[in-house]
Amino acid sequence: MNDKAFDLEDRLVDFAVRIITLVESLPATKAGNHVAGQLIRSGTSPAPNYGEAQSAESRNDFIHKMKLCLKELRETLIWLKIIEKKPLCTPAKLGSILQECHELISIFVSSIQTAECHKER
Repeated sequence: MNDKAFDLEDRLVDFAVRIITLVESLPATKAGNHVAGQLIRSGTSPAPNYGEAQSAESRNDFIHKMKLCLKELRETLIWLKIIEKKPLCTPAKLGSILQECHELISIFVSSIQTAECHKER
């Protein structure tokens, strides 16, 4: 497998860009603005937090930063579900971003479990 094809940092940056695009399409209503503000914060933070994890000072620091990414991705998933159920945009605008969020969560859960397992050895 090509390393570039599965570069998690690139994937997180792409996800953040997709979140920004989605946020820009939300209605300029009280609810739309509230959801947009929350989503822009949670949906764009995993990429820079992952960058910080890559420079972690210890395994515990790495795990902590990875858990921050996971926390933000889980929050993002909830906001995306709210957008979908309300609906605050068309299903086409939501696109496959929900699936990508699920996949990123799975990657982080697995990575954290692996890091914690290696910590105990």
